[in-house]
Amino acid sequence: MKDRSLLMIPGPIEFEPEVLKALGAPTTSHVAPGFIDDFGGALEKMRKVWLAPEGQPFIVAGSGTLAMELAGANLVEPGDRALVLSTGVFGDRYEDLLARHGADVTVLRAPIGRTLDLNQVEDGLKGDRYKLLTVTHVDTSTAVRMPIRSIGELAQRHNVLSVVDGVCSVAGEEIRQGDWNLDVVLTASQKAIGVPPGLALLVASQRAMETFAARSTPVRSYYADWAKWMPIMAAYEGRKPSYFGTPAVNLVAALDVSLCQIVDEGMTARFARHELLAGAFRAGVRALGLDFVATERDHRANTLTACRYPEGVAAADLLSAIRSAGVIVAGGLHPEIKSEYFRVGHMGAVCMGDILATLGAIETGLRNVGHEVEAGIGVAAALEWQAGNKG
Repeated sequence: MKDRSLLMIPGPIEFEPEVLKALGAPTTSHVAPGFIDDFGGALEKMRKVWLAPEGQPFIVAGSGTLAMELAGANLVEPGDRALVLSTGVFGDRYEDLLARHGADVTVLRAPIGRTLDLNQVEDGLKGDRYKLLTVTHVDTSTAVRMPIRSIGELAQRHNVLSVVDGVCSVAGEEIRQGDWNLDVVLTASQKAIGVPPGLALLVASQRAMETFAARSTPVRSYYADWAKWMPIMAAYEGRKPSYFGTPAVNLVAALDVSLCQIVDEGMTARFARHELLAGAFRAGVRALGLDFVATERDHRANTLTACRYPEGVAAADLLSAIRSAGVIVAGGLHPEIKSEYFRVGHMGAVCMGDILATLGAIETGLRNVGHEVEAGIGVAAALEWQAGNKG
């Protein structure tokens, strides 16, 4: 009998057996030849996954919040003007983060569940001279996906650095950093990248690196300073040992395995798989009578879905009932609507079987808390959607 539930939260996700095998191998020295090759290989594969052949990758032990800090700390100097585009909790975080580094921050905040109008963004860029803008590609608190290709074009047009928080999108949503002229795209290991938590991952454009090199003040963070980490990345990519801070050896080895799997799948195929599975899941959720936090159909994420509770169903009761049916989903995160919705992650190694199991568990949970739904309707709708869109 299986003694664990299926984990369908927006990170950490379920991981491939080969990744966990690498994670569980005996820990080696950070200057051992095998590890040096793993680290160098992972850096090279990041360019392929980010689709940023000219980019500078960074792998640093830490969380996604550190990845955000790596961008902000190195590109902002006291007095710089920064524009934050926020569609939820993680967009709001950048306001505080950039201000800590001395930036004069303006926030454009979308209504909950919606994106920002691009005309509004362009008007903001026209009105003031900004050094950089930040945008959360997929905000984990709302499952709203921003059109980062268009935002990257606006940033280029107005000579503003673009920083994309891709924590909940890299390797799941379509991102073509090089072609779309995005200056920084960052993420964390535990989401669509498919590695347990503990690595901050970032790729910077040459323009971003040139901006960093032209700083007139020291970076305020010692640990996040690119000047400390650049020689490390260069050494490992050149297959030479180096040291600033001890790397997360097993996590980096697991990262190399996962990135190899992602590259083998192919980025276009991977983007399409996530889109297919997300569409099937949403079709099933709609059939169960649930609505979404993200109100605009074209801006609902492919890596997670934020589902509103039916009227009269208590959050704690339904989450517990779904878990009793064998699947773990996440509660609401946005403080203004936290009790009104739950979140389901569907990224990385997820397959159609996971989608169907989750829909079945949600249906069972709804029935067990007294909310009537037609038997099997969610699963049937998902399968019908998949059949009609597999093409």
